[in-house]
Amino acid sequence: MPTGPAVQAAEQARAATGRTIRASLNAAPLAATLEGKRVPTWGYNGAVNGPLLRGAVGDRLEVALHNALPQETTIHWHGLAIENSQDGVQDVTQKAVAAGADYSYGFRLPHPGTYWYHSHVGLQRDRGLYGPLIVDDPAEAKDWDHEWVIVLDDWLDGVTGTPDDVLAELSQGMGAGMSGGSSGPSGSGHDMGGMQGMGGMPGMDMGGTPSSGPGMGGGMGSNGRYMAMGSTSDFLGGDAGDVKYPLHLFNGRTPSDPDTITARPGERVRLRIINAGADTAYRVGAPGVKLTLTHTDGFPVEHREVDAVVLGMGERIDALLTVAAGWTPLMARPEGKTGLALGLISTGTGKQPVPAALPSTLAGTVVDGGQLTSAAAVRLPEKAPAVTHTVRLTGSMMAYDWGINGRRFSMDNPYEGALEVRQGDRVQIDFVNTTTMWHPMHLHGHTFQVGATGARKDTVIVRPGRTVSVAFDADNPGQWLYHCHNAYHADRGMMGVLSYIG
Repeated sequence: MPTGPAVQAAEQARAATGRTIRASLNAAPLAATLEGKRVPTWGYNGAVNGPLLRGAVGDRLEVALHNALPQETTIHWHGLAIENSQDGVQDVTQKAVAAGADYSYGFRLPHPGTYWYHSHVGLQRDRGLYGPLIVDDPAEAKDWDHEWVIVLDDWLDGVTGTPDDVLAELSQGMGAGMSGGSSGPSGSGHDMGGMQGMGGMPGMDMGGTPSSGPGMGGGMGSNGRYMAMGSTSDFLGGDAGDVKYPLHLFNGRTPSDPDTITARPGERVRLRIINAGADTAYRVGAPGVKLTLTHTDGFPVEHREVDAVVLGMGERIDALLTVAAGWTPLMARPEGKTGLALGLISTGTGKQPVPAALPSTLAGTVVDGGQLTSAAAVRLPEKAPAVTHTVRLTGSMMAYDWGINGRRFSMDNPYEGALEVRQGDRVQIDFVNTTTMWHPMHLHGHTFQVGATGARKDTVIVRPGRTVSVAFDADNPGQWLYHCHNAYHADRGMMGVLSYIG
């Protein structure tokens, strides 16, 4: 039960400072200004990007939600191992908050890092119902001069249609003979055991050379108004995404009106980058400037110097950037698609760059968070798993029938096919991708480790035809969702429940 004795005992065992951070979120329709046009959408507190919520490890965060939307909603606190009853999954950890109703969330902030919050009802996240959440570690040495919290998003709501319009078109499928492929008969999936590798492990080939360019083009045709055709990425192993987006946002702004910070040459900026997109991975970098990756999904990694980093939907990356004189464009190119999200760093000299003149690719050394190595301080001790679950990612673009182990998830029976674990177990999950699409797989309420020494994460990219093995200790009892963080794949059934028993 989400409020059972084991859940309460785990919450009481978390660190506590005695401080309480209070915030209010009003989920409501709004009119945003994008590219000089008024765009109808939904968001928190009157903005596309919700307010930054922030506290320290052990603080209690209390958030009062008022639902002024025309439909029910919830809030999920992405990446935080919090009390199960506060996780924000309708019909699993709580009843959805009805239109016009109020609801209060409250929990201790369990571990430091870069996180975010978003609606977990239907496709509401593909509007503007999200925002950043930072948990500070008072003991962390500050080795930067400025901090920049960055939320990236793919945007179409109110511009070309609504997320519900998109789903209606995608749900018709691509039809026989169209690119995008199929894993076989609808929902069946094929066992790709002979192709299993440790996808996501540092230094391994996972369907695309990490140092390669953005893929085989990215030219867009159309099988309809919203479906992306020809969006391909060598890095992601094939098809890059399902949906065409007219805009890409950097802290709620388009490149014609970029978010801008000021700094002095030689100063260091800590970037906290969050991919809040529904269908788009972002390749992030600054031309001619190296990024030093320090954390992924909130947890420290062995530092890695790169030219760019790719974030799947739901992933976060912390990086350090040393400021050069003049203007530094921090670019987020949608991986395998066309477009740009852009922020600028200015030192007060030089000429502001024009978006159209910026490089169309970010090449060189390029990695994703699943290819990093965990810092020794957060690495799991070696231990044989007490239970191993095989999670086959199944379905196809042809029928748009995404699922887990050939089963499409339904809230009418959320525990069907649940992965059962016992408190205290070391658990291994083998994500086996039998489809021709990549999937960013997210586990609620836990942080897992990729392979034996890989990064500690809660969301990891699983490429087509590959297996990513992750491990975690079952130390947060309750009923927890896991799912693809492509909003449309999840809505069509690529979800399941991890269930504590006994």
